[in-house]
Amino acid sequence: MLPTPRFTFLFAALVFCLPLVRASGVEHTPKVVVLVAFEIGADTGDRPGEFQFWVEREGLTESVIVPGLDRPVRYNPETGVYGVVAGTVWRAGVQLYALGVDPRFDFTRSYWLVAGIAGVNPQVAAEGSAAWARHVIDGDIAYEIDSREAPPDWPYGIMALGNKNPLEKPVIPAWAPKPMAWTLNPGLVAWAYSKTKHIALADSPEAAAHRARYTPDFPATAAGPVVLLGDSFASSRYWHGAVMQRWADDWTALYTGGRGRVAMTNMEDHVFAHAIERLALVGRTDFQRLLVLRTGSNYSMPPKGVTAADSMVAEYQGMLPALEAAHRTGSTVVKALLADWAAHEAAPPTTD
Repeated sequence: MLPTPRFTFLFAALVFCLPLVRASGVEHTPKVVVLVAFEIGADTGDRPGEFQFWVEREGLTESVIVPGLDRPVRYNPETGVYGVVAGTVWRAGVQLYALGVDPRFDFTRSYWLVAGIAGVNPQVAAEGSAAWARHVIDGDIAYEIDSREAPPDWPYGIMALGNKNPLEKPVIPAWAPKPMAWTLNPGLVAWAYSKTKHIALADSPEAAAHRARYTPDFPATAAGPVVLLGDSFASSRYWHGAVMQRWADDWTALYTGGRGRVAMTNMEDHVFAHAIERLALVGRTDFQRLLVLRTGSNYSMPPKGVTAADSMVAEYQGMLPALEAAHRTGSTVVKALLADWAAHEAAPPTTD
């Protein structure tokens, strides 16, 4: 049986919802929507997840229940900043689509900021770093066999649909889901980076000690937490290790024509990109207003002397610095968008 494209069933829901969109009055016109995948407990006052700093520091004191979402949407009625916990893996796309077709919202001029933690590639940056993605890559749709059963010349047991060898340029069959990579608005990404590249990010003794184990073999970590341009590789499976990192690196190069390089790994960005793109096709969003910011809470592969199995399940040493980096970096861009809203409502900013 051929694979079923993701979100196909959502189009049936869309057909049902569109008459409601046309008939009902709009109650919410968000300027910026901050998208996260999870919160550990309550939205405020306890151990923070991806959402808590945004709620507390951006004054997201009001809330609205949206059918199809697990948690209420939080917002600040004075600034127009909204926050959404969309869930993890492909569930995030379903919830985001439910939000996008809610007739009470007008997202046509809204900016979408994905702000979440990730596994950072130690070949690129250290834990606590923040990366603005130029590309988002889908790592889910693939042929796969156990690596132990792969031919000797295969570096791993994963390859693109329609291919005969993992390192060949993907030849995507007509029936296969598309796209497999998204290029975000280059001007907007460059503008966001220009506003944040000199920000001093948080560090911690735990993250610094952990980083010291990587620095001899991964010189990029020596700088500590930095803001950078680096791509987002998303897959619903939580993978880890040097072999899998090579797969992600190769996969990204193949699907971006060599233009992309993995900085951050996560489980949701491909479904966020896909859902916002689909919502744009029916006039509910503007894909050119999507920004993806990921911050390193852990490394995507182990340091020398540690097995991938042990490293994968170890406690995240960069968790708090990553959460701080997501808000510190992301909120800088949010404030810049709001500061000149008349211009930015009309068109996305650029460095040109």
